[in-house]
Amino acid sequence: MAELAILGGAPVRTARFPAWPQYGEEERRALYEVLAARVWSSAEGPKKRDLEARFAAAQDAAHAVAVSNGTVALEIALRACGVGAGDEVIVPAYTFLATASAVLQVNALPVFVDIDPETYNIVPAMAEAAVTARTKAIIGVHFAGQPCDLDGLRDVAHRHGLRLIEDAAQAHGAGWRDRHVGALGDVGTWSFQASKNLTAGEGGMVTTDDAALAARARSLHNCGRTPDGAWYEHALLGGNHRLTEWQSAILLAQLGRLPAQVARREAAAEYLDAALARIPGLRPLGRDPRATTHAYHLYLFRYDPSGFDGLDRDTFLRALRAEGIPASGGYAIPLNRQPVFVERAFDTVATGYDPAYPPTRFAALDLPATERACAEAVWLPQNLLLGADADLADVVAAVEKVRRNAAALRRAAA
Repeated sequence: MAELAILGGAPVRTARFPAWPQYGEEERRALYEVLAARVWSSAEGPKKRDLEARFAAAQDAAHAVAVSNGTVALEIALRACGVGAGDEVIVPAYTFLATASAVLQVNALPVFVDIDPETYNIVPAMAEAAVTARTKAIIGVHFAGQPCDLDGLRDVAHRHGLRLIEDAAQAHGAGWRDRHVGALGDVGTWSFQASKNLTAGEGGMVTTDDAALAARARSLHNCGRTPDGAWYEHALLGGNHRLTEWQSAILLAQLGRLPAQVARREAAAEYLDAALARIPGLRPLGRDPRATTHAYHLYLFRYDPSGFDGLDRDTFLRALRAEGIPASGGYAIPLNRQPVFVERAFDTVATGYDPAYPPTRFAALDLPATERACAEAVWLPQNLLLGADADLADVVAAVEKVRRNAAALRRAAA
């Protein structure tokens, strides 16, 4: 029996998985075009407007506004929807900080709800139970690239007169009932940060089918200017959040690669689902059958120590990494227990924060599915899924090797 690499043996894998980001002659040519044109940044730059049109079409949206990053995209979406001081926004507790910190940035309060233990996405019934007279919007996160329950969330939002914002930062190319996400709610937001499936290092996008929301978003990202106004005329309290021509050029080239990459990631995830599900102690995440395309920004499975002779997850992860597999445990704590919320490191006056108000007694919230996800999830990055079948077989082989040697590793770690 081969000895684990973490105990001094040879690792299953020494080769790297496919590098990320990927690029080629298309990016080089596009960057030179920007250089030669001498229009390097503009709200109406030709590359930026071309990107907006092509991205909107790719995501089945009527309008798109390219902005400086995904966090700003969320803030602009919230402001465009009229969310402001003293309002509440319902947010899942298993997501990146920006989903909730953007709410604080517009002086509203995030109200955290639990997730579906099968998909790690927000549960519409729980969102509805959290609605109060102060609620203005729901943010549905398409976590790891799987669309959340847009049917249920749209129904809740419609019945309560709320805005539905799709946080699609991880969902480039994802589809719900054969339509791409991003404009199935009132507005969608996107990130092009370095790890994302579509990237220019940084950047973001706001998408919508609502012309009025699109106009507000465009004004907010361009210092509050309006299309019919003078250059030094500012109708809204906006900011300079324009995406540059350099980033737009990169994203236009990257966009051409996205469909093939989405298809490869889905095929790789199907392979891993089948292989890992046969290993005791492992359970891949479930998939909603209405999610017709899963973007797989992350591939996740759940880890149960009982299938690995009681080996704790952190030791399992260290052993897997030693075998050459870049696995992590993802979010270590639920979002509601982040210090920024627990220690109230935000404007408590503008947000109307009340320490006695149950929905925002953040540390006291009971969110068992989120807590469990933080304790049991194993994340694999999206670039791993772009590998060949032999690369994926190495993942399975490494997991099986750790399981076979789990008792010896547990004893060594004791």
